[in-house]
Amino acid sequence: MRASRRRLAVLGLTLALLTGACGGGGSAPDDSAPAAVSASERAAAAEKQLAKNTLVPLQGEPPTPELPVTVDSSDGREVTVEDASRILPLNGGVAEIVFTLGLGDHVVGRDITATFAEAEELPQVTKAHDVSAESVLSLRPTVVLADTDTGPKEAIDQIRDAGVPVVVLDPATELSDVTTRTTRIAEALGVPEAGKALNKRMNDELAAARAAVPKGSRPKVAFLYMRGSAAVYLIGGKGSGADSLVEAAGAVDAGKEAGLDKPFTPITSEALVRAQPDVILMMTKGLESVGGIDGLVQIPGIGQTPAGMNRRVVDMEDGVLLGYGPRTSLVIDILVDRIHQT
Repeated sequence: MRASRRRLAVLGLTLALLTGACGGGGSAPDDSAPAAVSASERAAAAEKQLAKNTLVPLQGEPPTPELPVTVDSSDGREVTVEDASRILPLNGGVAEIVFTLGLGDHVVGRDITATFAEAEELPQVTKAHDVSAESVLSLRPTVVLADTDTGPKEAIDQIRDAGVPVVVLDPATELSDVTTRTTRIAEALGVPEAGKALNKRMNDELAAARAAVPKGSRPKVAFLYMRGSAAVYLIGGKGSGADSLVEAAGAVDAGKEAGLDKPFTPITSEALVRAQPDVILMMTKGLESVGGIDGLVQIPGIGQTPAGMNRRVVDMEDGVLLGYGPRTSLVIDILVDRIHQT
């Protein structure tokens, strides 16, 4: 799996609590919504916002790009961006950042992982996660945003050879990467102050989400990546992407604690017994692919863990859980509530 696609390719009380508030000192669009004060209330507000499948851009007028700018690209190049009027992000989390910065009207296409409502009508330029250079160039982008896992390489080279600036970013695999990517994207698009405002908003939201962790609760959570139809059964360890979220939500990543030093390891009964998770975390489609909780506990070893015996399974929508974008604090709010329940 490409790292960005695992996440398939994820955010006080400053969002009025997550019911649509905007950063930069602004107030919520719905000022009548009460501030959530408990983990369950925060989670309910987060679930309501995620159910809308929409983004909350920074309040105020959209920023005006100040260009040209020259930025470092993660493929070792220096890239000069002279025009941000036609932006093409080739990653769902990157697209979320661009829209939240207030530049959604400049976006001309999307990749398969950009599943939020604002992007639905945009032409898709990827096929099974592979970029089609012809589709990209047909949209006449003035700047393309990719990451080091975007491919195939030949397609990226073809886009660059056509004269389109391609800014490559490092994949986001942990919480701190969200603000780092936001800073780099904002700088590449000539709106650094908007990037600072968005980072402040996200940091405030994350601090509020973490503050709701119940004292003294440290459940062990195992992230399982499954695709039943393809017989893919993996447990996450160090660097899975989920480990950072689990820890931010005040829990222990069971795979990491059990000594799994690779992002993903095939599930075995022995690994599960060693991990002994209290809670299992999954992507929604992955859980559905094995027949829901009833099917999951029939997989060897899972039914013998505390999580399996107590049917403690938390699932979240694929594109959001490991998206590592501006909605990550919503993920933390939900995890704080659901993994600490007794």
